[in-house]
Amino acid sequence: MDILWLGSRHGLNTFEQIAILGVVLTAFISLLYAWLLRGNVLKKDKGTQKMQEVWNAIRIGADSYLNRQLRTILPIIGALTVVLFLSVYVVHPSQAATAEFGKNAQIVVAIGRTIAFIMGASFSLIVGQLGMRMAIQANVRAASAAKRGFNESLSIAYYAGTVTGMLTDGLGLFGGTIIFIIFGKAAPDALLGFGFGGTLLALFMRVGGGIFTKAADVGADLVGKIEKDIPEDDPRNAAVIADLVGDNVGDCAGMAADIFESYEVTIVSGLILGLALMAVDPTHSLKWIVYPLIIRAIGVISSILGTFTVPIWEKMPHKGVFGFLHANDAEEAMFRSYEVSSVNTVLWSFLLAFLYCHDWRMAMLTSIGVGLAVVFNPLTSYFTSTKKPPVKEIVEATKTGPATTILAGLSVGMESSVWALVVIAIGFIFALMLYGGEGHATYVLYAVAMIGIGMLSHTGNNVAMDSYGPISDNANGIGEMAWHDLKDEETKKARQIMADLDAVGNTTKAITKGVAIASAVIAAVSLFASYITDVGRVQLQLGMPVLESIRVSETKVFVGLLLGGALPWLFSSLCIRAVSRAASQIVEEVRRQFKTPGIMEGTVQPDYARVVDISTASAQKELAPLAAISVLMPLAIGLILQVEALGGFLAGIILSGQLLAVYMANAGGAWDNAKKTIEDEPRDLEKNTGKGSERHKAGVVGDTVGDPLKDTAGPALNPMIKVVNLVSLLAAPVIVKYSATEGGVSVGAFIVAVILLIGVGWAIRRSKAPVKPLDAA
Repeated sequence: MDILWLGSRHGLNTFEQIAILGVVLTAFISLLYAWLLRGNVLKKDKGTQKMQEVWNAIRIGADSYLNRQLRTILPIIGALTVVLFLSVYVVHPSQAATAEFGKNAQIVVAIGRTIAFIMGASFSLIVGQLGMRMAIQANVRAASAAKRGFNESLSIAYYAGTVTGMLTDGLGLFGGTIIFIIFGKAAPDALLGFGFGGTLLALFMRVGGGIFTKAADVGADLVGKIEKDIPEDDPRNAAVIADLVGDNVGDCAGMAADIFESYEVTIVSGLILGLALMAVDPTHSLKWIVYPLIIRAIGVISSILGTFTVPIWEKMPHKGVFGFLHANDAEEAMFRSYEVSSVNTVLWSFLLAFLYCHDWRMAMLTSIGVGLAVVFNPLTSYFTSTKKPPVKEIVEATKTGPATTILAGLSVGMESSVWALVVIAIGFIFALMLYGGEGHATYVLYAVAMIGIGMLSHTGNNVAMDSYGPISDNANGIGEMAWHDLKDEETKKARQIMADLDAVGNTTKAITKGVAIASAVIAAVSLFASYITDVGRVQLQLGMPVLESIRVSETKVFVGLLLGGALPWLFSSLCIRAVSRAASQIVEEVRRQFKTPGIMEGTVQPDYARVVDISTASAQKELAPLAAISVLMPLAIGLILQVEALGGFLAGIILSGQLLAVYMANAGGAWDNAKKTIEDEPRDLEKNTGKGSERHKAGVVGDTVGDPLKDTAGPALNPMIKVVNLVSLLAAPVIVKYSATEGGVSVGAFIVAVILLIGVGWAIRRSKAPVKPLDAA
């Protein structure tokens, strides 16, 4: 049987051919489910005229930001497309590509990789843009539904997030599978382009969105809460619309693109290592390639089942036989649905492993990955939830001022990073235990990649939980701005429902950040393994000694390790500095507008668009410099110190980046929830409780310090780490062929490296350039 040449050309048996087509069908089912959920959400009403006015201001601000961002990044994407196409001509195509396409291999790979790059970038852009627009459509509807009840408001917010999750699942699964169908065993040559395109777009959207949202948030809080003692989303605050816009462009568009590229990269590295394993495996079985694709499809179906059940748990009876199924709040309902997805995936993975792979260990790898994602939920929740000791310790520390508040939050973040790393290390140890006895390192490296695929098998759930956060936050803000003068019981009840949903959203955002960071590390380790494999392949083709490991005892490699460990700190520094500069501008602008007669009295509307423009300009300024650092640094290191040292550079980035990202994300999340805990207290300035108290001001200071950590620098490290890894993978063949001579580095390579380092210096200087005065901005 031969379906679409899959059998005769790629050597797939009948089951494998049907399974691959089933994977493509599952991708379309995911997209169809997203479309149906979208229609369900859009049927809901948008509330009062005042609510729609606020919503429209948010929508216009978010649209204008993304349109301006697109104009900034398209020229960069165009230039890299040309470079990627031409890069194939300076090295020989892989043996698999030559076997597949013969003498046309070079041009086919060049075209395929370029198209895959454009496809990956386009898919990442689609997920981010459509996800954000869906979130904006949902926030006003969730606010309106709060007057009708908790469950309807929860359903709208969560299902709107699920639309983004299903887009991520569907497009990611479709892209990777189609590339395999077309290229077969030569798929890695094109998959690298697919992964790089998605990752680069995610970096742009993460960095830009993170700077925008936190500059507005910090500026709004410092003037509104501390100086003027007004509520968080008070319509008199000129930065309030920019703050609500930022939730969408940062937490929706940025996070969606971020998780999408992790989803892409794990399947890319899994297929690359699977193809490498075929050469090592005596049976040359295609199971190493087909199994991860099927698991991803199973994960999509599991996500559909899990996300569909979220509103059901709150409706279950409180008592009786099924009383244990009742969910007391939105967080519990989401966790329970995640468990439904997890159980389904694990059961089907064992069935597939026994009947198709004849190797139960494959299912164990999937289960370990799913288990890691499940473990990260309570682990992150422990360090960031208002109900747990770490946040309570920070709340206690606010009694003695901002300094002790900040110290308490720093300690929480540092400890959380250690335990997150321990959990990941345990996963790797399991991979070693399962496949360490096979006699070849590629088995263990493949096992690590499979753990990453298992961890992101429920991406639909993860993205839904994350997008739910900014949707509920925006809904709460719209209610605050539209209903601030209403005091009836129905409005009070609706406000409390939105406040409860918003509080859960803070925890779910922190949890999904933890999963995103952990999956980024596992994906980066998989890419690191792919780097060693790819370098060895090129060296073998050129008749050079083959790189089999990275020797840290070598001086050049150790230097690379040190430089790699430093890069995340430089990157984070520039991100935080950008937020600080923009926030300073916004503070000055909000202060200026508060001096306008009538604004404090509520009779004159502030100039919201002015603050949106400041945040937009600040965010766009950083896109090119930070991308340049991520792309140029590994190229310079590779050309000067050569490929093994570049491997050390990648190892340093992975370790340093993981520890720093988790530390920043969880410290910021803990500070945020400590502040919200104080805000939920009864206001009594004599007892130093509630909003406006000295404890509350200390909490706001901690929150504003944590904002750029948890929503800008920390999350931006995810795509940065993978951009560096993918650039290294793509450039490795060129570096191997042209950088080294018998005496060391070739003159041409040294000159190119100097030019690249000048480019890095320009990027740093450009990023640190002072902000234009407000009148000139």
